[in-house]
Amino acid sequence: MGQRVLVLNASYEPLQLISVRRAVILLLQEKAELIEAAEAQLRACAFSLDIPLVIRLVRYIRIPRRLKLPCSRRGVFARDRETCQYCGSQPGRAYLTMDHVVPRSQGGGTSWENVVTACRDCNHRKGGRTPDQANMILLSTPRQPQYLAFALLGELERHDVWRKYTFG
Repeated sequence: MGQRVLVLNASYEPLQLISVRRAVILLLQEKAELIEAAEAQLRACAFSLDIPLVIRLVRYIRIPRRLKLPCSRRGVFARDRETCQYCGSQPGRAYLTMDHVVPRSQGGGTSWENVVTACRDCNHRKGGRTPDQANMILLSTPRQPQYLAFALLGELERHDVWRKYTFG
């Protein structure tokens, strides 16, 4: 896969990843401005342009906020940044579990608002109880993530230049 460019909304909110070619077109049409560039350049006869890494749209694009994103194990781990929501440890994906805050045995369902990332030890200690019943405290209240930023989260975390544009 070729190099990609992070597109920010006029508000600096991450929107999407696009090809360098598409980013250059947006820059040349003055629909975007260059925020961060690689050290390399694109060159033509009488023209050179830094290869973009991050661009920002000149005009704000309104984003619908009420998009439903399916709740999944991978999604919950990404939302919680692979951190146990009870003790704060980051033992690695292989040692993490998805915990139902209100256990299924007590009528809790699998939804963004009822599942969190937990290490094996905390999940075992909590068992089939609620955090209150187990005398455990959640580090953050589970909720459905914002769609666009969440969809890009894993990608943004992998690139040093893009990491500073993540939220949280």
